[in-house]
Amino acid sequence: MNRIAIVEDNTTVRASLAELVESIPGCECVGTFASGEEGIRLIPKLTPDLVMMDIHLPNLSGIECTAKLKQLLPELRVLILTVYEDGDKIFDALKAGASGYILKRSKPQDIIEAIREILAGGAPMTPEIALKVVESFRKTAAAAPAETVNLSRREIEVLQGLAKGLANKEIADELSVGVETVRWHLKQIYEKLHVRCRTEAALKFLGMKDVGGGT
Repeated sequence: MNRIAIVEDNTTVRASLAELVESIPGCECVGTFASGEEGIRLIPKLTPDLVMMDIHLPNLSGIECTAKLKQLLPELRVLILTVYEDGDKIFDALKAGASGYILKRSKPQDIIEAIREILAGGAPMTPEIALKVVESFRKTAAAAPAETVNLSRREIEVLQGLAKGLANKEIADELSVGVETVRWHLKQIYEKLHVRCRTEAALKFLGMKDVGGGT
């Protein structure tokens, strides 16, 4: 059973999302929170697989909340909820560790598909936002000094799968390994590249000038 928590300050939207989550086979809503502060205090105790996070929250923003939760729960997946396609804010959320985003005005079925995609290891986002993210990381990489990271051959293969947009299961099938093995390699990759999400790892890999390939 996939455990999902929701951080959303609008009472009606929060209740609707909880109802939607409960309607998805294999998913359960383990908690709903009206503020980032409440989420940070209580979500770690619930150890959910996914948090649906409103980007615009009072006081502590969804971006700040995402960053703090990822520090406490590195494996946690975060799906950003937003009203507008604000490229800068969505990019900041991805840098903070979010794995994707969905517009609040999306059809219920589209939200369900985004939830399923992110739980499967994907990163749901529109092509327009994905392009902005890629461009931003490329600019950062171009301005940064050359960097050598000692990645193993298998870690490079996993990163190549991420760069192609493959989910964990697809990478596992392609490499003839288990999904848990892919997740273990991802954890090592995040530590070596100093990133917090698969999107940032893939884009940093694409922009890296020198990758040391070990065994």
